Amino acid sequence: MISLQEVYKVFPTKGGRKKTVLKGVSHDFVPGINTGILGRNGAGKSTLLQIVGGSIAPDRGRVVREGKISWPIGFSGGFNTKISGRENLRFICRLYAEDYRRVADFVEDFSELGDYLDMPIYTYSSGMKAKLAFGVSMAFNFEFYLIDEVTAVGDAVFKKKSQAFFLERRKTATLIVVSHNMATINSLCDKMLVLHEGTLHDFGSNKEAQDYYTNVCCKRT
Repeated sequence: MISLQEVYKVFPTKGGRKKTVLKGVSHDFVPGINTGILGRNGAGKSTLLQIVGGSIAPDRGRVVREGKISWPIGFSGGFNTKISGRENLRFICRLYAEDYRRVADFVEDFSELGDYLDMPIYTYSSGMKAKLAFGVSMAFNFEFYLIDEVTAVGDAVFKKKSQAFFLERRKTATLIVVSHNMATINSLCDKMLVLHEGTLHDFGSNKEAQDYYTNVCCKRT
């Protein structure tokens, strides 16, 4: 289980002001319940996912983690861009005590990067970096997968392959997905939450969550 307990996160903005992105967010992510978090662009979805995974810390509150949790899939900021994708793989495998050859074989096949795997990551496009991050994440057997809009990466064939892989992986692991796309969450998740104005809203049904997102979050002012 992953438990968020009264989590706050504040970021500075231009002019010396501060923006409170998360305001006392509490929620338990239970194994076996694939959960989607809907939110508009800029709502703080990626920040929330990084706090869940432990890559950034909350300013206040507590996060309790039990189980093996992925880094946010779709986030490629953890790579050393001066070295090749393959060299990054070696480092990650040492860090997680995984077999390098197995991981490299999987990533070569799945990421479709070809010769670019042996080139420095700073030469990659944003889509190529996301493919590498996705392939590396899928090579590990996590209990929780944190997914940040990754199904939008790549061409139609790669998107279809990614979607199929997630559908297969959720049979043995739990997905936590953040997106502004309702269709993405509907296809992968059992439960739907909405992040709006720093508050994580939980509803009695996914229909209520969808109505709130459409009529409140996405309402034009």
